[in-house]
Amino acid sequence: MAGQFVTLGLGREVFAVPVSMVREILDYREPFAIPEGPPWMLGLIDVRGRGVPMIDLRSKLGLPRIEPTPVTRILVLDVPIEGRTLSLGLVADRVLEVASFADEEIEGAPDVGVAWRSDYIAGVVHRADGFVVIFDVARLLASNDVAVLAASVDQAA
Repeated sequence: MAGQFVTLGLGREVFAVPVSMVREILDYREPFAIPEGPPWMLGLIDVRGRGVPMIDLRSKLGLPRIEPTPVTRILVLDVPIEGRTLSLGLVADRVLEVASFADEEIEGAPDVGVAWRSDYIAGVVHRADGFVVIFDVARLLASNDVAVLAASVDQAA
C-alpha cells in the first residue's frame, strides 16, 4: 500500500486518499441538488462537461456539517469499484499536502474492542502531530451507496 497520498483535513482529523485516484482538486462550489438523495450526497457538479456526484465527507463519516469556507475543497476522484470506474467529488474542509508513506509506516486499522465501522480504513500512519487515516475509498462507499451514486449520474445524463 506504500505510495503517495493526498492528505485532507476534516476539523482536526487528517485523512488520506491515494494520489492515483485524484483526478483534480477544485475550489468549493454549490452543487445542483438531487431531490430525495441521501443526506451525505450534496448533489451534482459539472466537471469538464460531466455530472459528478458530490459527497459531504463529514456527513458520510457521521461528523457534523459545517458551512464551506474559502479553503473548502472538492477532490474529484476516479474510484475503481465493482468492475467500473466511478467518478465522484469528496468535499473536505481543506487539502493539506501530498505525502509519501512507506509500508513500514502504515499500520492496520486499530482494534478498539467495540463495534465501529472501520472497514473503510486501509491503514493508519502515526506522525509527530497526530495520525493520518488512509481511506479505502471503495469500502467507504457501501454497495448501496454506489447504486445511489450511479443512479444520480444516470438521471443527470
